[in-house]
Amino acid sequence: MLHYQAKADLLNQKNILITGAGDGIGREAALTYSRYGANLILVGRTLAKLEHVKQEIISNSKFIPSVSIYPLDLLTITESQCHELATDINQNYPYLDGVLHNASILGKIAPIIDQPIKLWHDVMQVNVNATFMLTQALLPLLLQAPNSSLIFTTSSVGRRGRANWGAYSVSKFATEGLMQILFDEYKETNLRVNCINPGGTRTQMRADAFPSEDPMKLKTSQEIMPLYLYLMGEDSIKESGISFDAQPNRKPGVAN
Repeated sequence: MLHYQAKADLLNQKNILITGAGDGIGREAALTYSRYGANLILVGRTLAKLEHVKQEIISNSKFIPSVSIYPLDLLTITESQCHELATDINQNYPYLDGVLHNASILGKIAPIIDQPIKLWHDVMQVNVNATFMLTQALLPLLLQAPNSSLIFTTSSVGRRGRANWGAYSVSKFATEGLMQILFDEYKETNLRVNCINPGGTRTQMRADAFPSEDPMKLKTSQEIMPLYLYLMGEDSIKESGISFDAQPNRKPGVAN
């Protein structure tokens, strides 16, 4: 999928929500989707970052996109806030064509015996609970679209556990499970549900996980966008229940 060539209007007038949209892969997805015509709903913790991304989109888009921003902290988000978000979105958009669950936190890279309990709960809250609550609230909007795409972010450590990856690994196993359940529940509908494993990418989270790694040996967020485009657009309309790799030939671990 690294060589997927999307049509210029692939996402024209598609309404797409992205979490963790203030920086990293989420920011890049927002900029990329906007270039292909999407209307964006940007969710993130930091208002200033979201406003900056919004300005970038407006300044650089050849289309005239609608960009809405919602500063929400997934660490403290509640069920009622998720439903308030869905209600507010529905007042401005008839439905959602896509949701990209990109927001995650890393937690601590350490053996299970040394995992801080509070940090474990924090990782589960952001990576699993908030994602579940948002999905539950947004599903009716996705199901109203002619066809829609729900994308979760996974990891190689969410498929095979590795020492020291602790809460992050467990949260990504849960993400894979949530995707599979939703696929089975909605396989007869217009909604397709998939996961993307970005692979080692030049982001701050990657630097936190591998501080001694040379970032120049990693793909940039922009370089892995072809898969994000493919799964969000109608070319993937028959693809569902699959965990994709944005870098299929890359081996897990430190870049050499």
